[in-house]
Amino acid sequence: MEGEAAVAGAEGPFCLQQVTITEDSEDDYQYEEVPADDDFSLVEGDEDLVKALQTIQEQSEDAQIIAQRSVLTSKHSVSEIPEVVDDFLCNFLVRMGMVRTLDCFQTEWYELMQKGAIERKDIGFVPDMYTYNQHLEMENRRLKKELENYKLAASKAKEALQKIQKGRDFHRMNHKRVVQEKNRLISDIKRLKAHYASYEPMLKQLTEKYQTILRQKMLTSLERDRAVGQVTGLQATLQNLESGRASEIPVTRAGHRCEREDGRQGPTQKAVQENREQKYLYAGVAPYDPAKDPTKQKGKKYPKDSEFPIDTQVNPYLARAKECTRPLKSGVYRLSSTLKVHDLAVSCLALHPRKDIVVTASDDRLWKMWAFPNGNIIMTGEGHTDWLSGCCFHPSGTKLVTSSGDTTVRIWDFTKGECIVTFEGHSRAVWDCSWHSCGDFVASASMDNTSKIWDINSERCRYTMRGHKDSVNSIEFLPFSNTILTSSADKTLSLWDARTGLCAQTFYGHLHSCNHATFNMKGDTIVSCDSYGVMKFWDVRRVTPMVSIDAGPHPGNQVVFDPSGAERDNSQVMISLSWAKGCHASAHLLAPIMPVSCLKRRMSALSDVLTLHL
Repeated sequence: MEGEAAVAGAEGPFCLQQVTITEDSEDDYQYEEVPADDDFSLVEGDEDLVKALQTIQEQSEDAQIIAQRSVLTSKHSVSEIPEVVDDFLCNFLVRMGMVRTLDCFQTEWYELMQKGAIERKDIGFVPDMYTYNQHLEMENRRLKKELENYKLAASKAKEALQKIQKGRDFHRMNHKRVVQEKNRLISDIKRLKAHYASYEPMLKQLTEKYQTILRQKMLTSLERDRAVGQVTGLQATLQNLESGRASEIPVTRAGHRCEREDGRQGPTQKAVQENREQKYLYAGVAPYDPAKDPTKQKGKKYPKDSEFPIDTQVNPYLARAKECTRPLKSGVYRLSSTLKVHDLAVSCLALHPRKDIVVTASDDRLWKMWAFPNGNIIMTGEGHTDWLSGCCFHPSGTKLVTSSGDTTVRIWDFTKGECIVTFEGHSRAVWDCSWHSCGDFVASASMDNTSKIWDINSERCRYTMRGHKDSVNSIEFLPFSNTILTSSADKTLSLWDARTGLCAQTFYGHLHSCNHATFNMKGDTIVSCDSYGVMKFWDVRRVTPMVSIDAGPHPGNQVVFDPSGAERDNSQVMISLSWAKGCHASAHLLAPIMPVSCLKRRMSALSDVLTLHL
């Protein structure tokens, strides 16, 4: 038995089953069914009715037994046949790997079987209910596991549902808040519309009042002029009575300082003039004759008006410029420092005529004075309500003029640290401004196609120069002269007489808008640049272009001559400033290897490209 157990352990699990083999087995016997109506052939000598009936009865019983066996065999399947106890135990021990227990069980079992202690009727079979219970237990375990999985999935679904409900409540609350705000805004808009509608009749009423006041103002000015004429006539009458002679006393016309009398009168002025003449005749006073006005004969309207200097002055800087004989060379300029002086784009800058001081103007509505090269802020000017476009120092360096997009020109006094004069007369943005060498006049160029000459002492507009058909982009006085140079978007340059406000000459030749123009030191050459980067040299005496240089494709915003004004290789040395990509809110100092006094030139901080044309 031990050898058989070892072999069983080596080859795998197996079971032993006791089988009893008998010599006569009824299972192998084949019965032949004899029908009842079959004729039996009886042997002679044995013809007995009783034996025949007994044989037929036995055959019928055998047929019933075979039929019952077939029915029992068909009812019981293989899976439902109960298992023998010893086979079940052996299979169980083999399946659990209990080899030694199997050996002991088989030894003891067969000993008892041989001794007859265990009878077959006592052994019995393993009931089917045990196997069914095992299947139910396994199914129960599987169902419990699935139940746990379902519970876990249900808990996760519950958490997800709670989150979704919280999100739904949050969005619902937001939706309610948005609806409330929308309703509130709608009510506010309705209220504002109603409020605005209530203001419309008031605005109409105020407009009517404004028109009425304007008419009253005009009538008042006419009455004032008439009263002035009457007073002047009475004074003349008194003088005639006292001296005994008749003299014509002129009448000074009171009006806005910026207005010029050009002889144009409308129907209202003509009617007033006729009424005035009739009153003069009734009063015995000669009417006012503008041609005999002594103030007009002297060329002055106001006692504070400044006199233009003579036009034969010699430029004292010509002799000083000859000292700067060192030629300009390319590649000697280097970037010294970059100063953050404004928050927005720097539109222009001006160098002090005597000190190392720079004034920069910007789109942030401020101008700042700072010392270079350290960049210390000295003064800041606040007052303009829009971007600044131009700035220029007084010849003495004690004042500054600025132009702005708010249509004003302001004069700033450094000793007082404030704006002393504000000129208002342009209808659109002012692009540029320039001082006269005497320091009593300021010229301004505007987008309204006009230029103006302002008197600092009388604080009024002396002349308005009209002639350009588009925006006037730059304006400049010829040093120590009464000649003014303007450049315009109508592609022309013009020379003006500051004493009369009349255009003396116009230069044609540019194909695009002229952005800037300037004189050389001698005043016999003009250089200009346009919006396509084309620069032209003009002969002032011949009024013709001499040289044309294409420095494009970027626009040229400003051109400046070399301070010396010397000719080298039959060409003028000129610096052209232009920008390529836009404005910068920084001012760059270029320090050449030459005296700083030679750099007293006007430069633009709009540019990020500096080119030298020799």
